[in-house]
Amino acid sequence: MNLIVAKNIKRLREKQKLSMEALSKLSGVSKSMLAQIERGDGNPTISTLWKISNGMKVPFDALTIRPKTPYEIIKTADIEPLLEDSGRVKNYPLFPDDADRKFAVYYLKLEPYSCWESEAHLKGTTEFITVFHGDLEICADSHKFTLTEDESIRFPGDTAHSYRNTGNDTVVLYMILFYP
Repeated sequence: MNLIVAKNIKRLREKQKLSMEALSKLSGVSKSMLAQIERGDGNPTISTLWKISNGMKVPFDALTIRPKTPYEIIKTADIEPLLEDSGRVKNYPLFPDDADRKFAVYYLKLEPYSCWESEAHLKGTTEFITVFHGDLEICADSHKFTLTEDESIRFPGDTAHSYRNTGNDTVVLYMILFYP
């Protein structure tokens, strides 16, 4: 995943004719961290990738998209997850967004009492979450929601929001991001 992210960031940065310094200013991510990520040496957090995607004004998934094929079977075990909360939140980009598809699908696992605070997504983004196991608390736009197994929620994803595992079991969920 790190090599895919590295190639995508470099390709997008060069397409936008941005220097490392310009991207650093736009994203708030240091020039040295950007260089490390572009070499594939870094292991950026989800928050760092959100800062970069927002700085370049591209969907988050533009950074994680894999090469396209007409048919694709995804094995979660083969995907390098994006990590948050010291690795206790694992985010697997199953079907990242691309130019022809305005949505992305993620599979997440949150260990007991872990938390992930997400940056705001691009304006107009909507999130769809379905919990398959565990108890999840979502805070979005100063609203707090508690979901349990087999419950789903839809909410605006273009403001800061958070996900918190409030129980003793690992939370398993699927997330769909829809971009306007």
